[in-house]
Amino acid sequence: MKVAYFSPFPPERSGIADYSALLVPALRERVDLTVVRRGAKKPPRGTDLAVYHIGNNPEVHGWILDALRRAPGLVVLHDFVLHHLVAGVTIGRRDGHGYLDAMEREGGVVGRLLAHGVLDKRIPPLWENRPEDFPLAGEVLDLATGLVVHSDYVRARVRDVGFDGPVAVVPHPAWPVPDVPAAELAGEPLIGSFGNVNQSKRIPQLLEAFAVLRRERPGSRLLLVGAVSPGFDLDRRLQRLGIDDGGILREGYVDERRLWALMKACDVHVGLRSPTMGETSGSAVRALSLGKPLVVSDAGWFHELPKDVALRVPVGSDEVEVLGAALELLADRPDIRAAMGDAALALATREHDLGRVADLYVAAFETTAGGRGVADAVVREVSEAGAAVGIAPGSAEAQEIARRLAEVDLGA
Repeated sequence: MKVAYFSPFPPERSGIADYSALLVPALRERVDLTVVRRGAKKPPRGTDLAVYHIGNNPEVHGWILDALRRAPGLVVLHDFVLHHLVAGVTIGRRDGHGYLDAMEREGGVVGRLLAHGVLDKRIPPLWENRPEDFPLAGEVLDLATGLVVHSDYVRARVRDVGFDGPVAVVPHPAWPVPDVPAAELAGEPLIGSFGNVNQSKRIPQLLEAFAVLRRERPGSRLLLVGAVSPGFDLDRRLQRLGIDDGGILREGYVDERRLWALMKACDVHVGLRSPTMGETSGSAVRALSLGKPLVVSDAGWFHELPKDVALRVPVGSDEVEVLGAALELLADRPDIRAAMGDAALALATREHDLGRVADLYVAAFETTAGGRGVADAVVREVSEAGAAVGIAPGSAEAQEIARRLAEVDLGA
């Protein structure tokens, strides 16, 4: 199978670029894959399947959406909410009518009126304060001949809006842990948060919970790694909460080697997100690979993390209190941190193994390129092979096989 692969790649500062840099070598061991140069308008001649990585950043994915419009294919949907992408390729290109049409398609007359309000600057941009109410994924789903998603949450969302093509749930692959020493940073414990510092990463709630922990445990430190988003006044918040300079450690954008060194140094990783765009956290997957305990928001993909790996914090009125209790528990109980870390590493090895992820991708490629006939043939061959080795229908082994087939949208 000849596959044309549309994606950002390093040195672009994109989690999806890093994702593809990890995944492509493994895929090339399994299929004839061509990485399409940035800005290309269509797949090369002789392509059996075009694969498009779609995320929410218009600067990174706008050209990929343009190519998808010319030649539909398999979409790797990294975010279900694509409002920012759509706004970027319409309003950002001075195509206000395109944005009006997209909003009307999703929200009817009310959606179009709201879009007029945005264009006239009478209401704040919807992609900043209400993106989850208007995902604007409809055009991409219409163009997709099949989907790869990273969570059952997103699979359910695309089915809810009427996508009836093949959908494969393929876990985010785990990176091999590089041989770099942990950064020498103080903190008992050292708590790390990785990613942009802003409201949607629940940094205000994290700072409030940490301020309480810091008063009770002066040795604790909070490491924030990532750029501060425009309009988010971190220094003012720290001053208001009374967190001294020694309590917060700050680093902006860091290269891959420094990132791993910082992540290795942390005793606890915090990955909060709300509202969720349907994304999967590459930082959280790295933490799993390192065998680190996680504290996450109980939303979207994060909700699917097992409880022995991650303490899940509900978003809402009790968020700060529950988050504070989770941090306090992990600060006081190194034995629980160790047990959660062991479970995290086991999960990364079992579910997020790069070879397994690449195999699931190839199965999705074949199903999308060959249609239902390929899917039926695969299920038939698996059934015959199982029967040949004595796997009985309804047995635990048969149920596990059925679960694995369902991950790539095969079987009942």
